[in-house]
Amino acid sequence: MRVRYGDRFACSKCGREAHYYRVKTRRCYECEFCANQIYPTAGTPFEKTRTSLKDWYYVMFLFCATRNGVSSKEVQRQLGVTYKTAWRMTHEIRKYMGAVDGDFPMGGSDDGEPVVEIDKTFIGGKHPRKANKRKAVVLGMVERGGDVISKVVRDRSKKSVLPHIKEWVEEGSRVATDEAKAFADLHEDGYQHATVNHTEKEYVRGDVHTNTIESYWSAVKRTIKGTYVWVSKKHLQKYLWECEYRHNLRRSPHLMFDVLLASFPKPAAFPAPSH
Repeated sequence: MRVRYGDRFACSKCGREAHYYRVKTRRCYECEFCANQIYPTAGTPFEKTRTSLKDWYYVMFLFCATRNGVSSKEVQRQLGVTYKTAWRMTHEIRKYMGAVDGDFPMGGSDDGEPVVEIDKTFIGGKHPRKANKRKAVVLGMVERGGDVISKVVRDRSKKSVLPHIKEWVEEGSRVATDEAKAFADLHEDGYQHATVNHTEKEYVRGDVHTNTIESYWSAVKRTIKGTYVWVSKKHLQKYLWECEYRHNLRRSPHLMFDVLLASFPKPAAFPAPSH
């Protein structure tokens, strides 16, 4: 309540500067003058939940304190709740991490701007490299020394990949990729494009490489295989938001939990992730 609304604010019903007091029988606060009620959990992951907020905060802390995620079964064991409740809690927290982290344009046309590495990977299925219908295709964009953005795309074609690059990487940016066909014409779209040929075992040429995004893929796959074992295409983007949140706050791990607690939306409506 205090994080979202403060101690005193103008009542939406009577218009007076009021202090809101807790109603014992409900999860709400009411105006000291007109008894107008406000539910502080409305529009947050805790809306309409019957689970204790202490349990929610504990699970959020676990997400921020671990390197490789927290499974729903682990939450079920530790809290003593049903698997359905644990599953909902973990997925709502992942969506909230995506909303708090957000996405911002990368790169820039100035000479001092860092290189943006772009790559695709497959997640799921049995064979680590061969594409099939059971695998999900994920596009990743990382600014060296900065944030990462990862998107589940329909396939690995230029038609599916290029719109995301144009949306999140500023025109004129220095871009490094492998020699995949989807990236072949990036220079025609206004990017300073350089490639490395992985098929010829070329991984670094000067400052041209994709090692940063490859390192991020390794962390994502360790998280999925080691903790979650298997993730469906339908929910994969939520797990990517979770991994992005940890990566983008890697230099301030002690702030991960505080940032989540301090970022509850001020408006009544809970914002959808900018992804």
